[in-house]
Amino acid sequence: MVIMLKRPLYVKSFTTIDGRGANVQIAYGSGIVLQGISNVIIHGLQIHNCRPQPDGPVVVPGGRIEQIGGADGDAIRLVSSYKVWIDHNTLYSSNDGLLDVTRGSTAITISNNWFRNHDKVMLLGHDDGYVRDRRMRVTLAFNRFGPNCNQRMPRIRHGYAHIVNNFYDGWVDYAIGGSMHPSIKSQSNLFVASSSTNKKVTSRITGASDSWNWWSVGDAFVNGASFKQSGRRIRPRYSREQRFRAESVTRVRALTRNAGAFLCSARRRC
Repeated sequence: MVIMLKRPLYVKSFTTIDGRGANVQIAYGSGIVLQGISNVIIHGLQIHNCRPQPDGPVVVPGGRIEQIGGADGDAIRLVSSYKVWIDHNTLYSSNDGLLDVTRGSTAITISNNWFRNHDKVMLLGHDDGYVRDRRMRVTLAFNRFGPNCNQRMPRIRHGYAHIVNNFYDGWVDYAIGGSMHPSIKSQSNLFVASSSTNKKVTSRITGASDSWNWWSVGDAFVNGASFKQSGRRIRPRYSREQRFRAESVTRVRALTRNAGAFLCSARRRC
């Protein structure tokens, strides 16, 4: 099933979109927008080849029709939202970002997804001047990045990211980047540098980067990959219910083997 959205799909709070049991592709049109909402799960979709859209009317939560500005061609965009779980989706080859988390969004979990064949993969933070993103907290766990990803896996502004048990299958410019004093804990990730491109995992884009809190704990670096640490180690502030154990980096390939949308049906178990 290929769904070509003529206008962005705005999702309301307390909604689950679950594509398990079917081949659900959102492609060749607009993407998904979560704006000013909470308690949403997006699971089991293939989202690709999203394209820019002009200004025009959209249906927003509550059934109202509003005029909005043009869309850049993001696959999934979060704006001023919280308590969102993006899990087991396959995202690739869209015009702008595959996943943007902006304008004060927080309590976001991005897990078990497969990001591939894209330039600017993921943005956390609206712009350098948007200081509300200092409260942003994002967890990236068990995702697969690549092949053929260039940069922003993710790029972070202002906020905090716990990046744990992900598989990075090469990059061109960098894997993890940031500006405006973000904090990062990179834990038990597998970084495999491409043979003929930049080996540096990190990129500090602007500012007094030596004071930024970027720490690598238990990561593995293959084919010359390297991670520049700075500042001090900042732990994620999980509640008792949110805490989970990071697995050894030796298990990352197995943990991410089934990243992306499940290939299952009524006759084939996920």
